[in-house]
Amino acid sequence: KKKTNDAFLFRSNEYQLNDSAKYFLDKLDEIGQASYLPSTQDILRTRVKTTGIVEINFSFKDLNFRVFDVGGQRSERKKWIHCFEDVTAIIFIVALSEYDQVLVEDETTNRMHESLRLFDSICNNKWFVNTSIILFLNKKDLFEEKIARSSLRKCFPEYQGKDDYTEASEYIQAQFVAQNKSEQKEIYCHLTCATDTQNVQFVFDAVTDVIITNNLRASGLY
Repeated sequence: KKKTNDAFLFRSNEYQLNDSAKYFLDKLDEIGQASYLPSTQDILRTRVKTTGIVEINFSFKDLNFRVFDVGGQRSERKKWIHCFEDVTAIIFIVALSEYDQVLVEDETTNRMHESLRLFDSICNNKWFVNTSIILFLNKKDLFEEKIARSSLRKCFPEYQGKDDYTEASEYIQAQFVAQNKSEQKEIYCHLTCATDTQNVQFVFDAVTDVIITNNLRASGLY
């Protein structure tokens, strides 16, 4: 079993598998028990592909939020790109760990390169001139594991730094920030791990502060 999982991990970038596949394969014996109940981590690691536009409403710190979750696949973009002219902020999520993987819908295109192009088109879109852009570089835990065995130069041949978490993640962040063509627009960046509840809480607090500050500034109260 360990040899199978080790081989799976080493070649995982070659297949269009969910990032949680290894996690659940390691738990097959437990999941197969009739008495099995999913843990909090099990639930957090499940994935459902977003299609169309999904609206989520909730309250946090006495504020009401309306979040619109949209799919990033090419086939999904035409459904939502025109819908968000008046949004307060855009949270753009990039999987750090997918720098050596290709798209499901186009196996000739690197996922990180595609994310950079999409970020460029959104960040510099005329409809979002006054919209805060918050960049989540997600799956930092998987990236930290992968970067030691799969060079960042697979994605960025010009990269001359070390294949370690800090230097490589800083380089990727710089590539996204460099897409911003407006001196007035600030890109708020966060390294995130969606399965780490403490990390998500910290980041969400920071995002809330950004949204409140920008709302006050737009109202002339800041």
